[in-house]
Amino acid sequence: MLTTTTIKVLEPGDLEAALEVLGRDPVANAFVASRVNVAGLDPWRLGGEMWGWYAGGRLTSLCYAGANLVPVCAGPDAIRAFAERARRSGRRCSSIVGPAGPTAELWSLLEPSWGPAREVRSRQPLMVTRALPADITPDPLVRRVRRDEIDVIMPACVAMFTEEVGVSPLAGDGGLLYQARVAELVTNGRSFARIQDGRVVFKAEIGAVTRHACQIQGVWVAPEHRGRRLSESGMAAVLHYALRDVAPIASLYVNDFNTPARASYERVGFTEVGAFMSVLF
Repeated sequence: MLTTTTIKVLEPGDLEAALEVLGRDPVANAFVASRVNVAGLDPWRLGGEMWGWYAGGRLTSLCYAGANLVPVCAGPDAIRAFAERARRSGRRCSSIVGPAGPTAELWSLLEPSWGPAREVRSRQPLMVTRALPADITPDPLVRRVRRDEIDVIMPACVAMFTEEVGVSPLAGDGGLLYQARVAELVTNGRSFARIQDGRVVFKAEIGAVTRHACQIQGVWVAPEHRGRRLSESGMAAVLHYALRDVAPIASLYVNDFNTPARASYERVGFTEVGAFMSVLF
């Protein structure tokens, strides 16, 4: 039994303790919890390691170290330990993302060896809703994307990713991993779009799912259709599916400088409950 403060790579036998930590904040931890619920703690299935910080023999904090580095319920001591392990391992992730305070502290410790970052988004409001908007009619043309429409939805997904992140998801491996993720969301019924004349007008996905909360991502309106409030009626439609079929709480996080998007989400009923931070490499 671990009786001192220490860090270790968690193993399948640590699953119950890890889920207890993740359950302390179901909304903020939805991304990591969703992965753990599906894959457990086996690094191969999880797509990365799960580091655990123990204090007095009890697991108190986590850090997912995969394509993203994500601190979970991490106080100052845990953050220092995670930063030291990350420095020794070298950067393998494309981003650091998580609750703004701990993520900022983690980045301040890693920046001397990992920096500079391509971009730092220091405040991304975390927003939630538990109900459908009363005064916005869901777009009746927004529906689940069919499996035979993956080639239709893919250009919109690439455009959204490139616009949001600043680099194309097709770089590196030619987009194989990204295409597989898009296909997975479509296959699981978590990709939604309004498609007209073979082109995507609006789209969004439910990216992370637990029984407590789900996280909406990839919200995008084709440039020629912007300014017509399609994001509001489209989001209302996605919320209909999310809150009815998936989880009692829907969440998302948005860049603080994206004033139109924030206003749109507020009109649909989302309220701010915290903030995330992202460091992009």
